Amino acid sequence: MTTTDREQTTLRPEECEVGSTVWDIGKDLPGVVMGHVGGDRVQLRAVAGGREWDASRLRPLTSREELSLHLAARNDATRKGL
Repeated sequence: MTTTDREQTTLRPEECEVGSTVWDIGKDLPGVVMGHVGGDRVQLRAVAGGREWDASRLRPLTSREELSLHLAARNDATRKGL
């Protein structure tokens, strides 16, 4: 999937389920959906934790991005001895 294809596939905030991982187009970062704000935004938190932020321009993760996030989380857990 090219960058252009990724940018054309967008999600409406109400389509995002709490706990799902999406890409914030505005910040160019992945985040876990923590909740909905009004009808036009969701609150996201970084996959590794941290502060939440509001986002309205979203897209689903590509398979490669999703795999990369899971691998990074597993590597982090291994480094911490978990």
